[in-house]
Amino acid sequence: MTANIQETSAQELKRAWLEEAIGLATNSVTNGGGPFGALVVKDGEVVAIGNNQVTATLDPTAHAEVSAMRAACKKLDTFSLGGCVLITSCEPCPMCLSSALWARVDRIVYAADRDDAAVAGFDDRKFYDLFEKKPASMWPTPVERLDLPNRTAPFDAWLAKSDRVDY
Repeated sequence: MTANIQETSAQELKRAWLEEAIGLATNSVTNGGGPFGALVVKDGEVVAIGNNQVTATLDPTAHAEVSAMRAACKKLDTFSLGGCVLITSCEPCPMCLSSALWARVDRIVYAADRDDAAVAGFDDRKFYDLFEKKPASMWPTPVERLDLPNRTAPFDAWLAKSDRVDY
């Protein structure tokens, strides 16, 4: 019984973190960033957050996940994020996934997927195709999707934004 309670509690916590990441992504759109948000969690606590700043900073690597991992490394004073979980509003693109693997995060949890992103104009499927040779079940880091009802809220905000900079 205790194991079931712990599992339920862990799922609720992941969902709460995903809600926070979706909120970050939606706020990012309002504040001139892209529709992506991420957080790094260690020992049950949020260590760092990030949102997409590609067009705002003219930096193609300023994705939410990379920004959150950079901030977490600085806060934790390390280059390794072993023991951490990367929570992100959307399935990490291949660059962000590779960065998370290099950072040695323990797990990645996301809400929206690559197809949701493509609908909003963020179609990275040709990049994903380059990495599809090895099934995710064989990757060194578990990658898990939780389907939340509001998973596309950041993309909806992005599509509704009249002054967005498409990329």
